[in-house]
This record gives sequence, C-alpha cells and structure tokens, in this order.
Amino acid sequence: MQLKVKFLKLSAGRPVAVLHKKLAVKSSMHVDERVLIRKNSHKIVAVVDIAVGMLKEDEIAVSTEISQQLSLKEGEMVYVEPATSPQSIPLISKKLKCKTLNYQEIKKIMQDIVENALTESEIAYFISAVYRCGMSMKEIEEMVRAIVDTGKKLNLKQKLIADKHSIGGIPGRTTPIVVSICAAAGLTFPKTSSRAITSPSGTADALEVICKVDFTIPEIKKIINKTNACMVWGGSLGLAPADDKIIQVERLMNLDPDAQLLASIMSKKLAVGSKYILIEIPYGKHAKVNKKQALNLEKKFKLLAKRFNVKLECALIETKEPLSNGIGPALEIKEVISVLKRESSGFMLEERALVLAGKILELTGKAKSKKGLQMAKKILDSGEALNKFKQIILAQKGKLNGLREAKIKKQILSQKSGEVKEINIKSINTLARLLGCPADKFAGIYLHKHLKEKVKKGEKILTLYSESSSELDGAIKFYNQSNPITIK
Repeated sequence: MQLKVKFLKLSAGRPVAVLHKKLAVKSSMHVDERVLIRKNSHKIVAVVDIAVGMLKEDEIAVSTEISQQLSLKEGEMVYVEPATSPQSIPLISKKLKCKTLNYQEIKKIMQDIVENALTESEIAYFISAVYRCGMSMKEIEEMVRAIVDTGKKLNLKQKLIADKHSIGGIPGRTTPIVVSICAAAGLTFPKTSSRAITSPSGTADALEVICKVDFTIPEIKKIINKTNACMVWGGSLGLAPADDKIIQVERLMNLDPDAQLLASIMSKKLAVGSKYILIEIPYGKHAKVNKKQALNLEKKFKLLAKRFNVKLECALIETKEPLSNGIGPALEIKEVISVLKRESSGFMLEERALVLAGKILELTGKAKSKKGLQMAKKILDSGEALNKFKQIILAQKGKLNGLREAKIKKQILSQKSGEVKEINIKSINTLARLLGCPADKFAGIYLHKHLKEKVKKGEKILTLYSESSSELDGAIKFYNQSNPITIK
C-alpha cells in the first residue's frame, strides 16, 4: 500500500512508524509488529505504533531515523507492507536454551539488529540469553567478527594506532587525559566511545558538554589527520553498529554480560584499526567486577588479542571509590580540564591517567620499559597535553568555556563526626543517575570527602546537582535509604 509521509519530529532511538488505528485494523497490524517502508530502491524496517487523531488513514508518521535514512520529504508517498518475521528469532530461542551458536548464526542476529529487524524486547531476550548461558571463547570470537563484519571500518593509513578502554562502572574520566598525552607523543588515537551503561557518564557523554561527538567517517579522518586523535561517539559512525544498538537495550536493563562486554570492546577497537590496545579493569567490592572476575576477563582479552593479532595489555587496578571529585558529564569534564591545566590533581584522576598513558607509551614502543610514566608526566607538566586537548576540541567544533552548574543543588551534611570508612560506588552511580545523569549533562555529584578522611558533624560530604526538583527529591530519598558513604 502507498501512504503519505508525515514527520513525527522526534528521534525514538530506533525507526518507529505510526499508523492510523483504522488502517492498522484493516491491515491486521498490531503495536510492536514490523513494517517494511520503501522509497525507490531504499528500504527500512520499522516498529509499528498506532494512533488516532494525529494523522489521517492514508498517512504514516515516521521518526527521524526513518526520514533521514530514506531521505524523505513530508507529504511524499512511500510503499508500506508487513515485514516478514526475522530469521534470527529461532536463533535467539536456540541461545535461550543455552545452545552454541556458530558464526553465520551470530552474524544473522547482528545483521537483523543493524537493520532494525528486531524489536528492543527481542534484543533483550538475546542479551538475557547471553547473560544466563554465557558464551564460549569461540562464540565470543565469532561475535566480535560478526559485529565488525556488519559495520564499517575506519581504514586509517597510520601505523602506530593505539586505543584504551575501561570496562566501566567507576566515575571519573581518564580517557581525555590519556588521549591528549598519547596524541601529543605522536601516537594515532582514534577514540570511539559508547554512552554510559551503568555509570553516570561515559566519555562521549562528558565530551559532549564542550564539543560535538557525532561525525561521519570522512570527518573523523580529517580530525585525526589534523590532531592525531579524536574522541567521538561510536554510535553515529556505523562502526560496530550492532553493538551500539545492543548497548541501548543493556542500558535499559542495567545489564552488561561478560561475553557481550568482551565482544563490544574488541569489535570497536578492531573497527578503528587499533593494533595496540590497553584495557583498564578496575576491580573491588563495589566495582563492576571482583579480583577473580578481573583476572578471568584479562585472560579472555588476551586470548582474543592473539586470535586477532593485536598487542594488548590489561591494567587491573583495585578501586574503592570514584576517581574524581566530580561525578556526572559536566562535573567530570570540568575536572579533566582542571588536571590538564595543572590546576588540580582531580583527586585520583591525574594519577590513574598517568599510569594508563605510561602503559600505552611502553606498549607502542614510544617509551622504554618502565619509563612510560615518566614520559607521560613530562608531557602533562609541559602543557603539551593541554595544547593537544584544545586542538582536538577545536577540531570537533567545541570550546573549553561555557561550563555551568545545574539549576538546583543540595548539600548533604554529615550527621556525625568520624572517618570515611567506605564509599559504595554502585550506590553513588545510582544516586547520580537518579539526579538525571547522563541525559542531564549538568546533573551529578561533587564528593567533598574521600576514604580515610576525617569528617566533623555538620560538615559537607556531598553536593547534589540536578535540573529537576522531582529528580532531586527522589535522589535524596535514595541517599537516605542506601547510605552510600559510611562514616565511623
């Protein structure tokens, strides 16, 4: 059938098409089923929603994802027909029964995810199957290949291409500092980042406060050729696109299965052509993983590195509290800038960033063994890292000024005197997300006290920032119930 296009003027995060209720009944279409929308030789699969009043029976309202991909104009005609059930549905069912999938089966699931043939609930079933049943190393290797093969590649000409990735879960942005130091040292550093999954801010969320993070591949190549590096959001590039769509659902489920984590990180590194990779694995009581799990991840990362012929090192570091004082996109990037300007150490931010940068400099041969930390500190102290950071931000159409505070703030005072004995990182992350992170860039937390520091009754221990009074109220309620900072 032919229908007239009407724009929804919203981005739904996936292709969504709205049909009039009468047309849906006639066509036996239901909510969350799929339709194939065609314009000439171009087509897209969309998820159906149904409405009355907002459109006529001969119209189809489409989300931004559809209008952009098909280059539609409002009022033009498109062909619409029910889409066939994806071939990957029985394969997801197979994984739910804890059976092994081969490359072709995994690739089919990834391809259907990329082409929006699977709904969010179907992707959630796949994530749940991987979380419950796990994957063999062979399956993980095949998933890495499938994710890379269903996306684009950066294909850079440079030889010393390095990358760094953290498994996440710990507030504090070391990546902008590490990238700036390494790029200043002459390494090529195409850093593509995901949005936050379980933490209050990812690198892309934080950088977006001061510059653009979504670019085309040709634009990124220009940025890298000019500055040696970039710090961008991978979701807009088509590099490992299946992974980006899986992450969107993982964020809703607050799940990050080990197999998916391994495949996600390795596929992104391979898609940009990295030959030297550092994986940061923070572990601890309140981190994403404990020491045993960290050692297991390290073993698996190194096995994957051998299979894909890349040099990889893991940095396992016990982490008992956030790395920075500021928690949340704007607060974290503000602290990064402070460290680069040599105005503060950003609590543990400078120390951790120097350790990681030093390891990369040694891994790539830019620094001799055990001399990487010294070289990294020299580059940071000299101002070279700051200049490189400014160069990258300018190339990404940004500027360093313009940071502001959230509209509302609330100080949390200690109810007693004593010493900070424990900081529950997971509860702090939840608290920040309740305040609006990472969607509200200026929401977040400022930590005034850290482990082993003395606290007097009535002294500030936290400042909460939010753009919404209702979110602030919910966060305060959670803080009182969870007591994330233990003082004795």
